[in-house]
Amino acid sequence: MKTKAILLAVFGTTTANFAQTNQTISLPPPGYQLVWADEFNGTALDTNKWTYRTDSKMWSTQLPANISVGDGNLRLAVKQQDAGGKHYTGAGVISRQAFKYGYYEARFKVPPGAGWHTSFWMMKHNGQGGTGPTASAQELDVCENDSVKLTNYGVNVHKWNPQPHVAMGHRAVRTPDLAADFHWYGCEFTPETVKYFFDGKLVQTVAVTNFAHSDQHIWLTTIASNLGGTRAVDDTKLPAAAVYDYVRFYEKR
Repeated sequence: MKTKAILLAVFGTTTANFAQTNQTISLPPPGYQLVWADEFNGTALDTNKWTYRTDSKMWSTQLPANISVGDGNLRLAVKQQDAGGKHYTGAGVISRQAFKYGYYEARFKVPPGAGWHTSFWMMKHNGQGGTGPTASAQELDVCENDSVKLTNYGVNVHKWNPQPHVAMGHRAVRTPDLAADFHWYGCEFTPETVKYFFDGKLVQTVAVTNFAHSDQHIWLTTIASNLGGTRAVDDTKLPAAAVYDYVRFYEKR
């Protein structure tokens, strides 16, 4: 079992291109306590905590068989493999428990090579194994990386229901190589704002008082995709994986 890093201050000297502030922030914010987490210290996915993403979307079909846990990490494998009418397979897990206001955090690295859309995000699951937003008022995208650009990821907030759909607060965040090492991604969700963090630095704040909020589930996913200007999957980098060190949720005391 490996020791899990908790303090974010060690990243205080990272490039400031991605920050709204040059100051490293102590996370989670003051007043929060840990109420749910998966440190991935077992030998298999804890299916009491997680269910599977199982859709066929864009360029891949997401398979439970691509999910493994070991050495303190969750691995979402990405492969050149025919399944569900697609020529690639990805993977994803969705928390069984729903959450709402609080601080969310995960530490992970993305697959190398173009072709993969890797995400840490929250949206209420409709129970069908895919990303249909019929059950959710909002979607909070803490990290969306298209691996054609390993030094860049996006944050966003989506209001889904009631319709019409509105996207707000998108920002492209410049970073070090996200496939080369693990990085911390955080999100503080309150009735007033969504704040996004990267390696202990605030990168975006979005006001969310203009619509009512629903509960939401935590998603960790990677799929083959044409997003981000991707022309094709780089088969020379396969098989590969998105590797997650942990995911945690904190609530106000």
